[in-house]
Amino acid sequence: MKKVVKKQSRAIPILLTIAAVIFVIFVLLPVTFALFDGDKMGNVAIIPIEGIITANGASYLGGNTISSQDIVSFIEDADAKSQIKIIVLEINSPGGSPVASDEIAVAIKRTEKPVIALIREVGASGGYWIASATDHIIANRMSITGSIGVISSYLEFSGLMEEYGVGYEQLTAGQFKDMGTPFKKLQDEERKIIQRKIDALHDFFIDEISQNRNLARDHVIELATGEFYLGVEALSMGLVDQLGDKHTAETYMKERYDIENVDYVTYQQDVGILDILTSVFSQFSFHVGRGFNSLMVEQQQSVMLL
Repeated sequence: MKKVVKKQSRAIPILLTIAAVIFVIFVLLPVTFALFDGDKMGNVAIIPIEGIITANGASYLGGNTISSQDIVSFIEDADAKSQIKIIVLEINSPGGSPVASDEIAVAIKRTEKPVIALIREVGASGGYWIASATDHIIANRMSITGSIGVISSYLEFSGLMEEYGVGYEQLTAGQFKDMGTPFKKLQDEERKIIQRKIDALHDFFIDEISQNRNLARDHVIELATGEFYLGVEALSMGLVDQLGDKHTAETYMKERYDIENVDYVTYQQDVGILDILTSVFSQFSFHVGRGFNSLMVEQQQSVMLL
């Protein structure tokens, strides 16, 4: 007698998967988002600044990023709401784009309400630039602060190309138009030009810290070696005002601004279901479809406050 082996239908697992996705989209996600109601209003606005600071939130070296456009919008919204009395920036950032950092710092200076910076693990480079523009800086005693410096870097493939017999031909109108391309070594004159730009950015950074913190420029120059300082060191140097945490900030706000109760409202970027699905599929496409050629094309010089 022949054994009849029934082939298990693939329809059931597929249907179960679809049902699970529908359940997550229409049941769990709405409940989850309801727990974080962005419409709730308190008297103190919390604006997290978490990750590398960029102009539009675009990915940088695979790390978490934040958009200066979003942060500026949050600051302006909090400043416009009468029930909000104080704005707290909860900073955990190693820095990022000079322009994006400056945009946030300028928005802070435009506010009519007190702004407090709370540095948790890291408030360095561009993150510290932002903190320096606030009215009061509180940092954890072991946090990483300062790192007043500028870095410009890019990958250079000319040695690898030479080893594999790959040539580089570039037609330009302008002697330095392809300066910083990863396919050839920097010439001495090109290196000097880029260094001048970096030095100019460094000067801007020093000026901002000096003005924002009311510190002598010569003192800031001594600190602006790019070295990072622990919170306890930063306090002795005048880079922060107080050591502590969120509880310390609450005590300071109650005493300094005569607030009886601190009621927080947290500003965060709204995430819709389409954003989540798009992110999932785009990440899948990124890892599956990205090849070595696209990596080479995308390599470009970057100037960052990191």
